Amino acid sequence: MSSTSLLRDQAGAFKLGSRTVARVGYGAMQLAGPGVFGPPKDRAAAVAVLREAIALGVDHIDTSDFYGPHVTNQIIREALHPYRDDLTIVTKVGARRGEDASWQPAQSAEALTQQVHDNLRHLGLDALDVVNLRSMLDVHGPAEGSLEPQVTALAELQRQGLIRHIGLSNVTARQVADARKIVDIVCVQNQYNLAHRNDDALLDQLAGEGVAFVPFFPLGGFSPLQSETLSAVAAELGATSMQVALAWLLQRSPNLVLIPGTSSLDHLRQNLQAASLTLPADAVRRLDAMTITAG
Repeated sequence: MSSTSLLRDQAGAFKLGSRTVARVGYGAMQLAGPGVFGPPKDRAAAVAVLREAIALGVDHIDTSDFYGPHVTNQIIREALHPYRDDLTIVTKVGARRGEDASWQPAQSAEALTQQVHDNLRHLGLDALDVVNLRSMLDVHGPAEGSLEPQVTALAELQRQGLIRHIGLSNVTARQVADARKIVDIVCVQNQYNLAHRNDDALLDQLAGEGVAFVPFFPLGGFSPLQSETLSAVAAELGATSMQVALAWLLQRSPNLVLIPGTSSLDHLRQNLQAASLTLPADAVRRLDAMTITAG
């Protein structure tokens, strides 16, 4: 059995547009420098992490050209191009980085078009598998407001053949519904983890419709998840807290497709091992009921 088949067998697989991917992939954000800005301290190590991820069966990488900016996509190309036929690369548009490393909206049709071309050029692709529109109505979380102009702009790029599929990120349920009136939405990428479950209803709705939900910050983001209950369950199972947090997500819903990120080979291997961890029903009940924080 190939490494890809093994990971799919352990984690399960789910449809992402016209592709089917293992439910544990890799998020490339941490390959850039501190604060997702500038180059990494050790570029060779970043290349090694990507190559090891593929060797261990990862067939889904999440990235964006505003990571760095440009740095992460350039490293992906250096490490993996020409890409395996079964590798799905998902990127995001809708933001740019200021010289002070700030995250700023870049949501005009012209800006979105430029970002798509930047992603294509830096990744070395003729078309992007999936492009997520990252709403910037509020940098820190979903906020209501129309995304019709942005979705329409991406739909036009899809008609031109530059984008195969479109997703949404940092959005509300209403924005998902409105966008689906314009174009097929193949995934939603919102924050979701043991400590942040505001999207339970949206997650369940999308599961019923066969649409992928891709939680960003599945391990808490820049502040790792912390809880006595989480630590206790991990100790009982002989696993790490982060492996338990990922396993909880895999068991939460079949449409959850995970993209844990790391710049460490050891953490990469640990994250992927979560695919083979089954949480007993009692452990799931305790995790469901606990109060948890990130930080």
